[in-house]
Amino acid sequence: MATSEYIPDEGARTGKIPAIPTPRSSKPRGFLSATMLAPLPMVFNDVLAILLALGAALLLRSIFLDKIFRLSHIQSSIGNEPLGMLYLAFFVMVYVLVARRYGLYGQILNSASGTHELRMTGQACLNAGMLLCGVVYMTHNLSISRALVLFFTLSATVALCIRRAIWRMNRYRQYERGLSTRHIVILGTNQLSYALGRQIINESRLGYTLRGYVLAPGSAPPVAVPGIDVLGGLEEIQWIARKHFIDEVVITESCPVDKVIRLLKEAREIGIDIRAVSGYYNDLAMNAGIEYMGVFPLVSLHRNAPRTISLALKRAGDFVLSLAALIAAAPAMMAIAIAIRVESEGPVFYVSERIGRRGHVFPCFKFRTMVKDADQLRKHLDPLNERDGVLFKVSNDPRVTQVGRFLRKYSLDELPQFINVLRGEMSLVGPRPPIASEVEKYKLEHLRRLEVLPGLTGLWQVQARQDASFEKYIALDTAYVENWSFWLDLKILFQTAEVVLRGTGT
Repeated sequence: MATSEYIPDEGARTGKIPAIPTPRSSKPRGFLSATMLAPLPMVFNDVLAILLALGAALLLRSIFLDKIFRLSHIQSSIGNEPLGMLYLAFFVMVYVLVARRYGLYGQILNSASGTHELRMTGQACLNAGMLLCGVVYMTHNLSISRALVLFFTLSATVALCIRRAIWRMNRYRQYERGLSTRHIVILGTNQLSYALGRQIINESRLGYTLRGYVLAPGSAPPVAVPGIDVLGGLEEIQWIARKHFIDEVVITESCPVDKVIRLLKEAREIGIDIRAVSGYYNDLAMNAGIEYMGVFPLVSLHRNAPRTISLALKRAGDFVLSLAALIAAAPAMMAIAIAIRVESEGPVFYVSERIGRRGHVFPCFKFRTMVKDADQLRKHLDPLNERDGVLFKVSNDPRVTQVGRFLRKYSLDELPQFINVLRGEMSLVGPRPPIASEVEKYKLEHLRRLEVLPGLTGLWQVQARQDASFEKYIALDTAYVENWSFWLDLKILFQTAEVVLRGTGT
């Protein structure tokens, strides 16, 4: 279920759409910048696979040379001396650069078949191995076993291919569940547009979700594309991109060049990618390589620079800290569960459907703090609501149990949400996840808060938790989305610890 299903169309297209800040620089410089443009988790996993391959190579060398051929006089290996570590680092650096050159770390990771990806992986690894052999020869280092270099290159090739195959199968399973896909709109309503749209819909392994079609300027009324799938015209692209959380626009019908140039400018403002069918706008796509979406050749006109390293660090921190928190809090959570069951009837956990990043619905876990069937009793309390807008809050809510009041005071009822963080549905820091009835009342600009993962805590929780203003609530969440950084998350976490210790929750 997507958030756009909750947004009313009437009046939503009015007003200017807030822009996403343009990245400071999108030009790679040197090896560090080259790897920064690659998905950091994939690079990290490849490095781990190479280290495992080194261990396998040492074992193979020991078995084949020392025990079978009795060549124990052959000297040491990569990895047990400073110079050997330099050789290992050289191999890793070359492999990452060559793999990136082959498109193995590109943003469009599913444009090629699995067989092609494995072939490119093997080729990149063999290139790195041959260059390593050349460096060992040129440095006249006789302490490095040439047989070990051979075993290492072969082991790394096998390990990296296995790692890639496992990653691809796992990604396919995610795509089939509608997770981690890129949201696409097609600019055009002709037969080519329809054919590309059908391929995206029918082949989930491509990793795309088709949100609909956009009318090209001056095009005839849609014939090949069902009218119900047309989202609007090109002049409404900012509204469409915000409402449907669009990642990319694919141009499949000829448009005036000035309109495309304007589209590229808007794409930079709102942070989306633009690609076109090969053969269109060659002057705008100069030096751009051919990429495939299924069987359709495309060229990139604009690609938004991702914040790969920052997001990877955020996810890694979420995983490690949430796992540590669950382990440390396990005894307390057990005691809380027993207290809840002893005090009142009903389940220990309260599970509600919440709206997460890009409108995905997920089950949000909390300790139950209210009496059984509390949701059915809420309608009787609506006249007592102390918050404005779509928020709901009642002091001394009669549905809250005694244990529940204590849990809410110190925010202990939210401990199970570390499970959501561990599963990747939430983050430690971010806007709180709303329920569907709240999102139904959102204005279009309010959807900015759904562009990131929801969090256990955020700016609103530490700065204006008792403020009844919905506008302040939205303003703080929007400020977080636009100014997010790793250090801002750390600051909010420290402030949250202070708020929890003071017991200001209700």
